[in-house]
Amino acid sequence: MSGSGTAADPWVLRTAPGTSEYTMHRDGDVLVCQVGSTRLTYHASAIDDLHAWLMEQGDWVPLGAADEQKPAADGTVEAWGRSESNPVGGWYGTRKGYRGRFGMYLPPLLEELGLAELEHNPRNNRVRAKARP
Repeated sequence: MSGSGTAADPWVLRTAPGTSEYTMHRDGDVLVCQVGSTRLTYHASAIDDLHAWLMEQGDWVPLGAADEQKPAADGTVEAWGRSESNPVGGWYGTRKGYRGRFGMYLPPLLEELGLAELEHNPRNNRVRAKARP
């Protein structure tokens, strides 16, 4: 595992296609995702909540990553990360204008933590839950 998830020792991750590197760390109740000079923040509960939802799905789920301004395809991780029916009742992203891309940045973290299996194709990747280690 790369990093311990602290600000001083963040997780070093790659997007599912492997084209971009970014870091994430936990800061209290927030996950801080640093992509170049862009800082995104998500509710830290997203780790357990997304894993639980993926377990409920029982099979592969498309990532469906999209910017906040674009609609998310139904049935994707991105759509669930914005849905009023998820445990936070809407966006997991906490910073307006930077709330999207949940489906791009959270699944690689779950894979790093051993909670999910992730495809690494050039496009249209999917994720499925693994039982807790």
